[in-house]
Amino acid sequence: MRWLYAWIFKHLGWRVIDRENLPNASKYILLVAPHTSNWDFLVGVGARAEIRFYPRYLAKKELFIWPLGWLFRRLGGYPVERKNKTNFVEQLKDIFNREDSFILTITPEGTRSFNPNWRTGFFYLAQQTGVPIVPVAFDYSRKEVVIGEAKHAEGQVEPFIQELKTWYSQFKGKLPENGVRLTP
Repeated sequence: MRWLYAWIFKHLGWRVIDRENLPNASKYILLVAPHTSNWDFLVGVGARAEIRFYPRYLAKKELFIWPLGWLFRRLGGYPVERKNKTNFVEQLKDIFNREDSFILTITPEGTRSFNPNWRTGFFYLAQQTGVPIVPVAFDYSRKEVVIGEAKHAEGQVEPFIQELKTWYSQFKGKLPENGVRLTP
């Protein structure tokens, strides 16, 4: 099916930019933003087919029920319980430590609506496991999936996130009003 996803991705005019920024490593976090639409999922599936790699992703657990739950799992999904506070960073840390190869996709906004307060678990996960964070932007205005330079989670979380938001703010999501904005 990879060939079909890649063909659709290209046929719709999308392309992957700066794929050489993907680390030559078996473990890292792909941080995808702006996440403004359900279409982002299909763009992501097309981009990973085009690149020919198989990152896993996190999604709300409600997506993993019948009739499509099997498909989301088959495409690499991990269900997330968003309502209850769980020790999810610890669970993911265990997976990173256990697996020989694990690439994880996370959307820091945690929602398709505008959210000025990004979730920070990705930062602490990267810090505790030593894996790099690779920013990836979906730019609907140019039909580009842009891969940024890998970063290591160092220092304090807020300046790190502000630096990422500055980079992401140049890209337009499917619904730009829900996209990344710089906040004072």
